[in-house]
Amino acid sequence: MTIVAAADGSALGNPGPAGWAWFIDEDCWASGGWRHGTNNLGELTAVLELLRATAGVEEDLLIYCDSRYVINSITQWMPGWKANGWVKKDRKPVLNLEVMQALDEAMRGRRVRFEWVKGHSGHALNEAADERANAAAVACRHGQQPDPGPGFSAAALPDRTAQGFAVAEPEPDLFSDLEAAGNGLDYDLDVVVDLERSLLTEEVRNDPPRVAALLHPEWTEFGAGGLISDRDGLLARIAAFPSTVSLDLLEARRIGEDAVLLRWRSHHEDGAYLRSSLWVRSVGAGWQQLFHQGTPEA
Repeated sequence: MTIVAAADGSALGNPGPAGWAWFIDEDCWASGGWRHGTNNLGELTAVLELLRATAGVEEDLLIYCDSRYVINSITQWMPGWKANGWVKKDRKPVLNLEVMQALDEAMRGRRVRFEWVKGHSGHALNEAADERANAAAVACRHGQQPDPGPGFSAAALPDRTAQGFAVAEPEPDLFSDLEAAGNGLDYDLDVVVDLERSLLTEEVRNDPPRVAALLHPEWTEFGAGGLISDRDGLLARIAAFPSTVSLDLLEARRIGEDAVLLRWRSHHEDGAYLRSSLWVRSVGAGWQQLFHQGTPEA
């Protein structure tokens, strides 16, 4: 038998009050949190606590997770980090080192498989874990103790797997296979690509406060038609793209510790356009787009 679970994390402000949770079913889950932490720390801790809770069982473990950073850290990057003395290829220390080392220890001898799911897409286990992780973060924000949940009971496992639990298949995602396709994206690049993508959705473009949060205060755009816009000008006239627009990622490249350059090709009914976006990261605001340019492709 395989134990099927989901693990998720949450941070209000990122960093800010943070929570973690793993979930098997309504009678078998756990959560916790801190007054100050990051979303990544919550995601990693959720997996670690699930591994620790199930350490005494012999069953295989399948973990659904919506964080590529967590999955890649454990399944791809960790062996190299460990061999290099827990230092990344750029010679900088591995982030969240303590929990990474604990995960390395907890994975020894375990038969564990990870599957990525798209967050907030109706995946039942992921939604349940997300709800509890967010509740833990909210509790910490108010200075309260998060609900620890009932915990894990090996004796009840036959009734506490995904049997009878409707698990939706993850929806295809434009960027799901970028790393597998050989682009070599690190976690920050993956985050920025997803943020760029969100700026092109109808949901975000019809919500000016959400757009404003993704644009740097000094944001500038050189439009494909020659119009130069600042942040206030864009927010006053932004609208959703027509559904016929499609986008191809050409390049995602880190140009500094806190700067990422994206290059796109967008396809419209009237032709193709080459687009460039510069994203920068600052304390308190996270990643924001600083500059965008569009040029008709000859």
